[in-house]
Amino acid sequence: MVKNAKLLRKLDKQRISKEKVDVQQNYRIINALYQEAVMFGVFPLKHKKLDVDHKIRIARILNNV
Repeated sequence: MVKNAKLLRKLDKQRISKEKVDVQQNYRIINALYQEAVMFGVFPLKHKKLDVDHKIRIARILNNV
């Protein structure tokens, strides 16, 4: 059990800030997620027209990976 949550959060932030971004790994993750979405029938979308809210949501998801 964590006794000092603030210290744990601080250490976690330090660890994350020291890690380098691996763009290739991120693209592999996004590609795998897309293939899984296609497999489950989520993509390609049935409605070709996406409203702005959906486009923004998808962009936020992709940018956070």
